[in-house]
Parts: sequence; structure tokens; C-alpha cells
Amino acid sequence: KDNAAIWAVSTVMSTDVASFKAITDSLNLGSSTVGTARSAAEKVTETLQDIKTLIVQAQGENVDRAKYQTDIAEKISLIEGYVSAAQFNGLNLINGSSTEDVNVLSSLDRSSSGSVSASYISVARQDLSVANTGSAATFGGTAVTNLTILNNGGTAAGTAASVGAGATQTITVASVADGNSYRLTLSDTATNNTMGQRSFEYVASASDSAESVAASLANQISNFFAATGETNYAVVRSGDEIQITNNSAAALSVTAVTATGGTAGVSAGGLGDLNTIDVTTSAGATSALTTIETLLNTAIDAAAAFGSSQNRITGQSEFVQTLIDSMTTGIGSLT
Repeated sequence: KDNAAIWAVSTVMSTDVASFKAITDSLNLGSSTVGTARSAAEKVTETLQDIKTLIVQAQGENVDRAKYQTDIAEKISLIEGYVSAAQFNGLNLINGSSTEDVNVLSSLDRSSSGSVSASYISVARQDLSVANTGSAATFGGTAVTNLTILNNGGTAAGTAASVGAGATQTITVASVADGNSYRLTLSDTATNNTMGQRSFEYVASASDSAESVAASLANQISNFFAATGETNYAVVRSGDEIQITNNSAAALSVTAVTATGGTAGVSAGGLGDLNTIDVTTSAGATSALTTIETLLNTAIDAAAAFGSSQNRITGQSEFVQTLIDSMTTGIGSLT
């Protein structure tokens, strides 16, 4: 086996083995960093679920909403702590400090000509920061008391329509413009009184459409029904139409209020919209249901993304170790 050509091959392979061992270290570091971010994202998700529970409890009419708001603020502080502490070796993937992907060295590729190039696993950062705040919407101040913005089944804005037992009210978004404001108020205080009186509102931006406005209002109503276990009434959306069905044996009052001159809300990055949650009022508690659902999805998606990246890194690490073992065996047979 004392052959110069074989010696050259074994020497090159020995160098590659040493390089792959260094890659294993890189993969282990990457896995630990991503694992830290994943654990934090999962903990954030759990805490957001706790906040959702508090928001649901705040939907009642005779509850101490100020106490629930205090508890929510404490939970938000916990989330801020999780996000701040989720760093490994100085790298934090969830605090929103950067949007650039993190590249983890995963392999060395040697071509037939002998040139070597590095390969990387790209890990996307996920912004779960709370500090970046948006702004709440401002309902318009110029009332519009006709059907030009929102058609409440033929009933003009500002006037209550009575939806009989078993009947369905179709509400159509008639026009959309920046600042157009839409509010639907449902009330059964005079009949069943299982829901009480609840308002759901949305202020359009220049990028909105009739469908997106209808979707926002319908989602708010649907989230409220689901959170409170309300079964007397149901809501569905079809295009720019919202259909509210009264499944009870008594009438439901539906009032549409419209206005111009409003200011659309600006969504924050990451989990910044936590700062807009205010359950001290009935309207705020209702709006918070939709906000928390969006934030929960953000955190769940982040944890899932980190899980996928960590699995990929783990698989690559196992493969590299197999390569090292095979190459070491091959070098031994050559020398």
C-alpha cells in the first residue's frame, strides 16, 4: 500500500474528515440555537393561549374587566421576557432585531475537478417581539345614514332591523374607501338576552375591498360566537355579503352604523398588537378576540418553522456523521 497516488487520496480524504468534524460542530451549534428559539416560541404560544382564555372570560357583562386587563398585562410581560432571553451564544432568532436569514454550515461539496464549495442550511428568523407597536383604528366622525356604505338588508344605517326567529339578515358592503367606517351591533337584550348587545367594527384603508371588509366583520362576529359558545345565532360570509341567521325563537336586533373620515389601524410587527388589547370595555373585549387569534397563529407558525429547521439540521448532522465514519473506514483500508 506504499503508493504515492493512494497516499495522496488518503491525505485529501483525511483533510475532508477533519473538515466534516468541524461541520458537525457547526450543525450542533445551529441545532442548539434553533432549539432555543423553538422552545421560546412554544412557551410564547402557551402564554398567548392563557391570554386568550382571559379575553374569553372578559366577554361577560358582569365581570371585573379591569382585573382581567391587569392579568393580561402580566402575561404580556412574561412574553417579553421569553423573547428577550431566547438567545444561544449571543444569537436571538425571535426578537425582531434582524430580518436576515441565518446560514448554518452543513456540508462541503468536492467536485470532480477537486474544487470545494460550502453548503448551508438557511434558517428564517421569526419576529415575536412585543415592542414594535402599531396604531388602533379611529372610527369616522361623519355619520352616513343611508345605504351607500353598508346595506343592512334594506334598512338604512343607524336604524335597527329586526331579524325574526329562523330568519337570515343579509348585510352587503356597498362601497369601500379609505377611512370608511363600518359598525354592526347585534342585540338580543329585549328577547333571549344570551348575547346581550355587542358591536363589531372595522375602518377601511386604501388597500381594502368590499370582500376584505366583509371578511373582517364576519370573522369578528364568528370569533365572538365561538368564544362565548353562542348557538342562537350564526354568521357566514359570501363575497361582500355577511349573512346573520337567527336560530332562536325570538327576534334579534341588527343595526349598521357607517361613517366617513376614519383612520385605519396599522398592524404592528411580530406580536406588537398585544399592546392594543384592552378588555376594559365591551367593544375592546370583542375586538381582542380577533387580535389574539391572529397573534396565536403568528406564534404557532414560528414554532412550526423552527421545528422544521431543527429537524433538517438534525438529519444533516446524522448524515455528516455517517460520512465521517464511512470515510474513516475507507482511509483505513487505503493506508
